[in-house]
Amino acid sequence: MKEAELIYPKLSYQLNGLFFEVQNRLGRYSTERQYSKALEELLKDRDIKYAKEKEIFIPFGDKKIGGNKVDFEIGKILVDVKAKRYITKEDYLQMQRYLQAAKFKLGLIVNFKGKSVVVKRVINFKIN
Repeated sequence: MKEAELIYPKLSYQLNGLFFEVQNRLGRYSTERQYSKALEELLKDRDIKYAKEKEIFIPFGDKKIGGNKVDFEIGKILVDVKAKRYITKEDYLQMQRYLQAAKFKLGLIVNFKGKSVVVKRVINFKIN
């Protein structure tokens, strides 16, 4: 993969537009749950297929165990909604865990708490 090459550019661009619309309509003082519900409403309005609070299972010998839930699976992208001051290393590691368990290439951590929405792209380099 070339450095300048974006992963899923069309869907990523579309989702970023939705994130900014949520931020513009709700502002920066809502809760994570409210941002998630607003995003879900926009996804429905735009007829974008998604799964909300999707459980991700990890292999454990010949079994699979759960315990990981990502906020949204939208197409081939996992989205984790945050409403906190900063995105932390733990948030990044959590998304990496989701991506590796689900075998997805791209995850977006979206933080609505700042003056402007912050979207961090997380890439699973274990997937080609």
